Amino acid sequence: MTNVAVQSEPRRPPAEEWAERIRAELVGNILPFWPRHVVDRERGGFFGTVDSSLVVHKDSPRACVINTRILWTYSAAARLIDPAYRQIADWALAYVVGKFWDVEHGGLYWTLDCWGRPISDRKQAYAQAFGIYALAEHYRLTGNPVSLDLAKKLYALIERHFHDFALMGYFEARQRDWQPLEDFRLSAKDINSPKSMNTHLHVLEAYTNLMRVWPTEELKARQRELLELMLNHIVDPVTGHFRLFFDEQWNSLSSNVSFGHDIEGSWLLIEAAEVLGDAPLLARVRDASVKMVHAAAEGLDPDGSLVFDADADGNVIDGRKHWWVQAEAVIGFYNAWQITGDSRFRDASRRAWDYIESHVVDRQHGEWHAKLSREGVALTEADDNEASLVGPWKCPYHNARVCYELLRRLTNGQEGKP
Repeated sequence: MTNVAVQSEPRRPPAEEWAERIRAELVGNILPFWPRHVVDRERGGFFGTVDSSLVVHKDSPRACVINTRILWTYSAAARLIDPAYRQIADWALAYVVGKFWDVEHGGLYWTLDCWGRPISDRKQAYAQAFGIYALAEHYRLTGNPVSLDLAKKLYALIERHFHDFALMGYFEARQRDWQPLEDFRLSAKDINSPKSMNTHLHVLEAYTNLMRVWPTEELKARQRELLELMLNHIVDPVTGHFRLFFDEQWNSLSSNVSFGHDIEGSWLLIEAAEVLGDAPLLARVRDASVKMVHAAAEGLDPDGSLVFDADADGNVIDGRKHWWVQAEAVIGFYNAWQITGDSRFRDASRRAWDYIESHVVDRQHGEWHAKLSREGVALTEADDNEASLVGPWKCPYHNARVCYELLRRLTNGQEGKP
């Protein structure tokens, strides 16, 4: 009997295999979870809390941030993955516009009750920024002039009420009628400072998306100002870490470092400079970005995951593994490889994704665990009151976005190389 050689199927390139894994997580787990478990068909919008055991808390408050981030996530999903997701994007838009929008003073409320009535009517610059980010994305999907008009209105409100024309940058918060506040904080964990890295990073992110659909010279000037401010005041030129909190004169009020924000900022700054199209500024941002990634890598554990934060001497403060930090690590390290060609960054990105698949994805309930112990054990509300599958900050924005970004970068024919 003649021996017949059996040909095996050709092995797919590593980038293709990785992209398939990412797509499977996105379309098989992340995106289906929210329409299946979180949509409130009775009162509109989305339930404010789904705990780590998949119990829906129907009467919990509803945060502006999670609702605008859902609007962004499903607008992007409908544009990039499957047009059928427009239904959930439009559902989110209706709730953001119908309930969170302040018809008397303009802008977006911070928190509503389960019936859509304001609990906290303060105006955080952070929340207005995510409104812009989401509405611009909905306009990219639909061409709906209402979405673009509201994004422009939020931009005008930010510039009118938050922009510090004397010392640059943006103040944190105002009262409902835009009068000053004494308590600026996004959360009880933050320092009560008039300016913060976090708000500036996400105003920058919002203006980047708005510039894609409305590239006015004024908006470009504000974005250039923001990027220069980030380089001159917020990124520490010695350490490469973000400084976190500031007084009005840009004096730093904290020496702690946030590894997740460092790695997230490293690629968001690049994206902003690329969309702006200022070549000399982009060159400066690239240099700063690589330094930021090296700084963020100080928070890597041997398993490839990032701890949350540390003090100025490098002593870990919070060693838990937050879901969003691991997502941003995948993009940030991959982006650094694209800039430098240093394979260590690409390897760090892949290890971060492997950690996500092995530990962070909730195989029982769907979505991702919000937080894990430093040893990689998923936490529940008994361990941490922010360990819910859905909560005021827990949403599909970070984990869907890492999938969108890596799919784009991995499938352009060159494994993402520019």
